Amino acid sequence: MARVTGVGGIFLRARDPKTLSAWYAKHLGLTLSEYGGATLLWTDEVPATTGMTIWSLFPEDTPYFGKGNEKGQQQAMVNYRVDNLDELLAQLAAENIPIDPHREDSDYGRFAWITDPEGNRIELWQPLLAVEKKEEPPA
Repeated sequence: MARVTGVGGIFLRARDPKTLSAWYAKHLGLTLSEYGGATLLWTDEVPATTGMTIWSLFPEDTPYFGKGNEKGQQQAMVNYRVDNLDELLAQLAAENIPIDPHREDSDYGRFAWITDPEGNRIELWQPLLAVEKKEEPPA
């Protein structure tokens, strides 16, 4: 049976694509190609072979994407993998980027949320390396 094998792209609606693309390049380091988008290669992951992409559905009334799901509200949220969450958040704070004060730490990484200039909530994820994961004490 044919099946999906990964995420091939992320596409967002924008009132001003040129300005929003420049914002993502400046504040999140997405290097734009001549076609106007960014190409994120799995070979860019450090350390190698640690990359993954998650695809998931949420209930229509989820608060996870921000305020409710009223008409005109955000219908999707992008999770960007980052190499140093604390450093990136400090950079974004210095640029007055809206940052949600809530943080989450889990067995698979650390999470924070920001908002782009068009009001899209963005999830930032710093995965934990195997050596950073909390090990269970011996029984």
